[in-house]
Amino acid sequence: MPVKSNTYKVIGIMSGTSLDGLDMAYCHFYHQNNQWNFELVQSRSIAYSAELANKLKNSVSLTVEELLQFDVEYGTYLGNQVKVFINEHSLEVDFIASHGHTVFHQPQKGFTLQIGSGQALAITAQTKVISDFRKKDVAFGGQGAPLVPVGDQLLFGDYVACLNLGGIANMSFNAGGKRVAFDIGMANMLLNHLANKKGLSYDESGEIAASGKVDNKLLNQLNSLSYFDLPYPKSLGYEWFLSDVLPIIENSKLSVEDKMATSVEHEVVQICKVLENDVNDSGDILITGGGAFNTLFINRMIALCPKEFNIIIPDAKTIEFKEAIAFGLMGV
Repeated sequence: MPVKSNTYKVIGIMSGTSLDGLDMAYCHFYHQNNQWNFELVQSRSIAYSAELANKLKNSVSLTVEELLQFDVEYGTYLGNQVKVFINEHSLEVDFIASHGHTVFHQPQKGFTLQIGSGQALAITAQTKVISDFRKKDVAFGGQGAPLVPVGDQLLFGDYVACLNLGGIANMSFNAGGKRVAFDIGMANMLLNHLANKKGLSYDESGEIAASGKVDNKLLNQLNSLSYFDLPYPKSLGYEWFLSDVLPIIENSKLSVEDKMATSVEHEVVQICKVLENDVNDSGDILITGGGAFNTLFINRMIALCPKEFNIIIPDAKTIEFKEAIAFGLMGV
């Protein structure tokens, strides 16, 4: 169905590396006077079942045939969820913009893979689909991640920087007259892994971490990872977590609480280093993603980060759906 006006009615859908579920954002995007604006009309988060979350988490280990089959299965799952969402709210939709779920991300080798077959999604939802956003950027020699800075610049450009605390922490900001963005390091991917050891899917408000103590030896090991010395642009995938981060965490004899406290401290230190060394302007920093709900994490940022930056926590809808909104805009 062709879009005939400066208003675009889009469903953006996102599944992040934190594996907390599927985010769907039905937005109206308006382009007037060379300016983009949006209205978040309807939204929904659907928590993954333990079985599906585990399969997504372990998809990196599937055989080629199993992965191809799962690509279609997951695309059909997405289509069914979107179809219910559309019908429940009687939505008029120009198209769906789907990120899919990242299995492999190794841009230095020229590839990235997101599953969730766009064809299966389109057929199941009976709606036009735009997907596979990252491969083109990688083909042109880019990192393919993070991509949401397109939305950051056009929709949230009043902020000095936008920090997303999803499975991975990434930031975008203006430097040298252009928007730059890169993955800083782990965020909820590591914290959720540790929370799982306590039988929890995540550490609500950072309560587990708050009950632990920061261990300087583990902190130094994490801060010494070679990735942090690389210049941007740079990006991370689940493979890096498995190969570089997890062995350090698993080899430590500390309690889960102390590992959690140390991991939070490590992640905050790396974020503050980027703010101090790379972001030239002072002002407001927009924080979104699940980590924005982690009280300890945010308090440590306020304590450690340069004082010329104001940490801004927006409304819950923006925190939860900013990435889905951004991919919706990218579909336009």
